[in-house]
Amino acid sequence: MEKLHKNYSFLLSMAFFAVILFLIELFCDSYIKRLVSITEVYAVMAVSLTLINGVTGIFSLGHSGFIAIGAYVSALLTMPLEQKQFNFIMDDIVVPFNMEAFSGYGFIWATIIAALVSGLFAFIIGWASLRLSGDYLGITTLGFSEIIRIAALNWPGLTNGALGLKGIPSYTNIWWGFAWLVVTVLFIKNLLNSSFGRALKAVKQDPVAAKSMGIDVFKHQLVSFVIGGFFAGVSGSLYAHWLTTIDPRTSTIGVPLTFNILIMIVLGGLGSISGAVIGAVIFSFLSEFLRFIESDIVLGSLRIPGISGMRTLVFSVIFILVMVLWPSGIMGNKELKLRLPMLKKKVNSNV
Repeated sequence: MEKLHKNYSFLLSMAFFAVILFLIELFCDSYIKRLVSITEVYAVMAVSLTLINGVTGIFSLGHSGFIAIGAYVSALLTMPLEQKQFNFIMDDIVVPFNMEAFSGYGFIWATIIAALVSGLFAFIIGWASLRLSGDYLGITTLGFSEIIRIAALNWPGLTNGALGLKGIPSYTNIWWGFAWLVVTVLFIKNLLNSSFGRALKAVKQDPVAAKSMGIDVFKHQLVSFVIGGFFAGVSGSLYAHWLTTIDPRTSTIGVPLTFNILIMIVLGGLGSISGAVIGAVIFSFLSEFLRFIESDIVLGSLRIPGISGMRTLVFSVIFILVMVLWPSGIMGNKELKLRLPMLKKKVNSNV
């Protein structure tokens, strides 16, 4: 009954947020809608990395690699064959993406397939690298992320190389982002409330002690890594269909994206799903607010030229200050809870 109450509270809070999104849909302009939708995409990224880094304690820096895989796979599946042929002007498209049967997929099926492919890569990378620990594991996963970026730049038959993919259908909106965020949070929340989730937390606290209690540390870490990779693939699909283009020459799918997600989960609180969502909200809105520091600032007769990349510098400073002064973040390892006194009283009376 306690678990039922928790899920009911979560779904009720999601219904409340759905009403807010409905009001945004009715009364806000396209800029606000796009800002809200990318915030939801960032939240899916942050929650998926929280499972790996924050809950299980795996020092992974390769999240952008799984996001990139999800982005490319879903984009190639949803794009009509004519649009793909328009993109691939230098090299022929590789099999099977040059076939009509692998073009023009619906968004939901393309997202699920992309997530499964990302999860498969997470299994392969996790199987090979999770026997390492600490800095060695971080460097290995970072290398994987960079390999994906280099492959995207130099495999023109699959990714269109440095030219990237353009004309990706614009499917990601407020409701798609919200729906996948609810699925991601609900799945991982229930996972963490299970015996498997408690084992994951034990693995993070002390792998040696967890192993002595009969917990298969490697298996639990691998499953966590695969689930995180799966939902990273989901976020990659949402991201590609929000951008409507993938350019491997920029930081949209590169290693800097992983560090942006790390800022979100450190700011929100490592080990907290609620904190990951809060961190994503703060990051996305602060990122938009700080655009002015990259543009020219005019104060009367004084003109201060904008400096490209200043937002990255500001976020780096914020990241360092949070790590030094507020290492637990906003939520720490706690979760936001919707209080339902009447329902709770009823549940307790039934028990």
